[in-house]
This record gives sequence, structure tokens and C-alpha cells, in this order.
Amino acid sequence: MKRPHPIHPLPSHPLAGAEAILERWLGLDPSTIGSAAIERAVRQRMKALGLDDAAVFADRAANDAAERDRLVEEVIVPESWFFRDPQVFQFVRRFVATLAALPGRQPVRILSAPCAAGEEPYSLAMALLDAGLAPEQFSIDAIDVSHAALARARQGVYSANAFRNADLSFRDRWFRSDRGGSLLDEAVRGCVHFAWANLLDDAFVAENLGSGRGPYDVIFCRNLLIYLTPAARTRVEHSIDRLLRPDGLLLLGAAEPPIMKGDWIPAADTSVFALRRGVREIVRTAAPATSPRVTARHTAAARPAATKKPAPVTAPEAPAPLPTLDDVLREAGQLANARRFREALAHCDEHLKRLGPEPSLFFLMGMLHQSAGDLDRAEGCFHKTLYLDAAHEEALLALALLAAQRGDTAMAATYRQSAARVLARKESP
Repeated sequence: MKRPHPIHPLPSHPLAGAEAILERWLGLDPSTIGSAAIERAVRQRMKALGLDDAAVFADRAANDAAERDRLVEEVIVPESWFFRDPQVFQFVRRFVATLAALPGRQPVRILSAPCAAGEEPYSLAMALLDAGLAPEQFSIDAIDVSHAALARARQGVYSANAFRNADLSFRDRWFRSDRGGSLLDEAVRGCVHFAWANLLDDAFVAENLGSGRGPYDVIFCRNLLIYLTPAARTRVEHSIDRLLRPDGLLLLGAAEPPIMKGDWIPAADTSVFALRRGVREIVRTAAPATSPRVTARHTAAARPAATKKPAPVTAPEAPAPLPTLDDVLREAGQLANARRFREALAHCDEHLKRLGPEPSLFFLMGMLHQSAGDLDRAEGCFHKTLYLDAAHEEALLALALLAAQRGDTAMAATYRQSAARVLARKESP
């Protein structure tokens, strides 16, 4: 057997060498995708190379960047679709349009990392163009570690699996049939600049900032942190901190904001996906010169006596309509953004009795408990979410994260596999 290179000692476990490579290069926590997925990837590459020893393969991949990248291609599965979570793009569209409208404003800079096969950055480009922005008013960079995914993104041809939303009017505006798929209009493709890069690579960050492409006004980094080791997550957060402007906007997956370190706060009411940093907005009210009691007394003394008139008879006011589910979610989000978690939870609990079991309400309560540090109650709410909606992908990912945090890697892998099956069913035509 070939002796391992001295700077890359290989552990004795057959897959440990490959797992170490993936952890070192991608920051991947092997438990998040399971050993079976890694073993399939390793066996596939060993077969292609004619090898029968996993340790020999790991040694080769550790010292050959091209083979390392081929292993990465076998492991990762770029999974996305157009306008995934439409409310995210609606929110960012308003944010970018506001920035772009400022006098003398430079183009708004946006980064999508990772970008998979381009569905996310292209969705954003379509949203901004539909909002009336000109291509020169914004610039979108998109990076990924998968050469294959980037090639598909540049090609711009997509199957039916990339169109999963109820509203597909954008497909009629920006796509045409081509080669059995849908070809994206060149006007949209020209708005996005793709590049092979890794957020864990300090050289990428330095080169990006040095070239003037960064820092960015908006960074999309959705559903990446949940797959990383704690050490890799810290490195990615450091990269984001350097790449994002002080007043910039960070978009994460719904289960990820609670695990972000640093002084991040919700960017707006009910935003469980958008974060910002910097100075909080503080509403200040001027203190009255005198107390209300003194003011009232002086006013009464200064005006002449007047004959009292009977108060007019008015019809009783109609009772205010009861809050809808959306109203409750919005109000709870406002309280949460003010870090009034107990009040937000009390508000949800009060209306839960009237509205009845609602998966979206239980999921929000889980996020609130998680933000407040009560992980047991958070887990209970996520389980209730799944009881009502077994295909709630975000609840599955949130439970996977909680299981991983308490060291239960087996349960974390089970939740991840369940989330993967949900995605697979969504992919099926």
C-alpha cells in the first residue's frame, strides 16, 4: 500500500481520510449527510481510478486538488429552485430598490454563496428587473465549489424541477423552450457573474476585497451553516463579516439565524431570514416640560369657566376584528425583533387557543424559544410543527441542528435524511 504523505496522516477508519478532506476543504460535518453518502462518493471515485483501498484514495485526494474537487462533486448535491421562499426575494427587492434610488449611488453589490446551479442569483436578477431596475444599478456575484453546478448555471437551461412555485408567471417572461428544458433570457444571465470559490478560503476574501468587487450590500448564504462543523461555521461567519458592508443585509436559511454569533439583529418585522448589524433604530420621544397633572391644572386655571354641555350621544363602536394568523405572526415578529421573546411567546400562545393548531405558528414559537435559549421547548414546538405538517423541511433542519448541538449525531442524521426525502418528493414531477 502506498505510504501516506507525511503532512496528511490518514486515520485507521476506512472513510476517515476522505471525511477529513471534506471537513478540511468544505468544513463539512460528516454527520449532517451521513457516512453512507460519503462512502458512495468514495467508492464511485475509487472505481473511476481503479483503486481498491480507501486509504490510498484518500492520500491521493489529499495531495491532488483535481481529485479532491471530483470527490466534492460526488458528495455535494446542489439543490435549489427559482424563487425558493418568495418572501425573501420580495424583501430584498425592496431593500435593493431603496438603495439604488439614492442620488449618486454606486451599483448595489450582491453576493450569492453558495449559488448551486444559479437558481438563487437568477431569481434575484429577475426580481430586480421586474421591479424596474436597470442592469447597471446592481451587480450580482455568485460562487460555488462545484464546477458542474457552475457550468449548468452559465448554460442557463433548467428542467421542470427548478419551477416549483405556484406563481410561475416569471417563466413566461424570462424563459423560452429549448432542448427539452427552459432557457433563461440573456438579459437575466448577463446580470450574474459566476466564479468557482470557497467562503472558507481566506485568499478568496482577500482577492475579492482587493479587486473592488466587495464589500457587498447584500449577501445570500442560505442553508450552508447547518452543514458545517462549529470551527468551519466560525470561519464562514468571519468571511461574511469581512465581505459585508457595515450597513449590509445578510440572508440565511430559516433555521440559521439563532446560530449566528456576533451582534446580528433581525433586519425587519417578522424577518426570520434577514439579519443586519450596526446601530439599532431607537425611537426617541421628547419629555414633556411639565407633568400631565401640572399642565392640566394650569390649563384649567387659565381658561374662563364655561357652561357644561351634555355629551353627544354616539353609537357604540363596532368591535375590532380578531387578528388573523398573519396578524399574529407579524405582531410576534415585531416583539421578537425588539428581543421581547417572552411577550412574543405569550402573544402566540394567547392566539393559539383561538386559532387552533397551526404549523407556522408552532414553528415561529420554536424559533422564539430557540432565540431565548430554551432549547427543550423549542424542540417540542418543532415536533408539533411536524405533527401538523410532516413535510415541513425547515422544522426538520431545525431539529437536526438541535440534535447536533447536544451531540446526538445519529438523530441529527435521521432528521437530515428526512429533510432530504422531503426535497426528493418535491423534485418528483
